[in-house]
Amino acid sequence: LFWFNCSLPLRFWINILKNPQFIFDVQASDNVDAVLSVIAQTFMDSCTIADHKLGRDSPINKLLYARDIPRYKQMVERYYSDIRQTISVSDQEMNSSLAELSRNYSNEVNHLVALHELYKYINKYYDQIITALEEDSTAQKMQLGYRLQQIAAAVENKVTDL
Repeated sequence: LFWFNCSLPLRFWINILKNPQFIFDVQASDNVDAVLSVIAQTFMDSCTIADHKLGRDSPINKLLYARDIPRYKQMVERYYSDIRQTISVSDQEMNSSLAELSRNYSNEVNHLVALHELYKYINKYYDQIITALEEDSTAQKMQLGYRLQQIAAAVENKVTDL
């Protein structure tokens, strides 16, 4: 059962650890990529039940944190033990809590700032996005490329012949 519980963190977190560009707008250098691979390997070793026999010929990334792995494994086991001991929450209680959070923070989200940040990202890849929208048949039917051009013109306060 332990391996099953760890499969989601391993599939999800290992992917995020090794590929931060999936969620952040970053490009990792080769050095950073190597470091992230070591961290991901350590995380993976911490979440597996099997004990790894290490020797002189073991990869350096496994040797680097070999002394820490038993402690990390205990932390992972404690984490799952704590989850097993928590009291279940009903769907109604969960929905109520989420609705309350939504009400409490509804005024804290600045939609214009969020839209502007989204537009900055779109503007960075504008040409590629327009090309992709013009090549996609569904996007063509919905005139998404044209609509994006209109939005860009409005945001940039540009007058166009659209």
